[in-house]
Amino acid sequence: MPEQKDWEIPAAAQPKRDELSFDLESVLRAAVTLRVTAPEDAFTAPMLGTERAGNGMLIGDGLVLTIGYLVTEADSVWALTSDGRAVQGHVAGYDHETGFGLVQLLTRDKLPSVEFGNSGPVDVGEPIVFAAGGGKRHALAAQVVSRRRFVGSWEYVIDDAIFTAPAHPSWGGSGLIGKFGQLVGIGSLYVQQAKDGFAALEGNMAVPIDLVKPILPDLIRYGRVNKPARAWLGLYAAQAGAQLVVAGLAPRGPAARGDIRVGDELVEVAGEPVEELGTLFRKVWSLGPAGSDVPMTLKRDGKTIRLTLKSADRQRFMKSPRLQ
Repeated sequence: MPEQKDWEIPAAAQPKRDELSFDLESVLRAAVTLRVTAPEDAFTAPMLGTERAGNGMLIGDGLVLTIGYLVTEADSVWALTSDGRAVQGHVAGYDHETGFGLVQLLTRDKLPSVEFGNSGPVDVGEPIVFAAGGGKRHALAAQVVSRRRFVGSWEYVIDDAIFTAPAHPSWGGSGLIGKFGQLVGIGSLYVQQAKDGFAALEGNMAVPIDLVKPILPDLIRYGRVNKPARAWLGLYAAQAGAQLVVAGLAPRGPAARGDIRVGDELVEVAGEPVEELGTLFRKVWSLGPAGSDVPMTLKRDGKTIRLTLKSADRQRFMKSPRLQ
């Protein structure tokens, strides 16, 4: 059963009721704290751990929208609601492409929920509320400081991600509440460059809510999007100047099985040069769904190496959600 953290946002950084056009307390009632455990032999356990803590937003019928890395391969999920109840749940859906996760709480009680807004119009300079479970003392008054593409080394790309500042201390799965009191994003990451460019500014990256709207029916019905899985290579790449270098390999993944090695420089995919992460991943995805061949050109110890990987469905390496 989860316990609430003892941290809180300083009063000066909490949202001011008289500066908002909506009922803050009503919206914050939809925020929950999540406590999750995963088995020690889970595929994601070495990177994400077996005990995970974060937040989520109730969106109706006991469904909690959160960030997927909190709940992937979970064997136990508990939510602490705004009225102090601990409610058990199970993972209802997960989407690797957007990173959203869905939890179904196991209760017949009617729970509060938040309305979806539109993330497209959310612009730089707009004030927002970053809401975690625990009420106003866990809500942060922040501002959108950038809208741009985010590329993660784990084969993940989000176009037009929402970057906010200052940083929320419990960002994972927290709700991004727009100026009309609606949910416009889900917190995903802490970042050190929230603004464009290289100036240091601590903040958060949130996944825009518009990305979940077209896939939500599939997540509820099937637990995943009902289409062929996206190709996955199981490599972690890093930008080193104008070069892309393999920084890590997923155990038993296509790259590890295909003799890719840490330190290899990634030069071409299907004969086309790749000089940055987004280009690399999108080129791989353009070759077809999971199971497609991915011809690659590498440099290793000054030698050019050409090989072909057989991409895979990332989900097949993970444990299926366990119903409670």
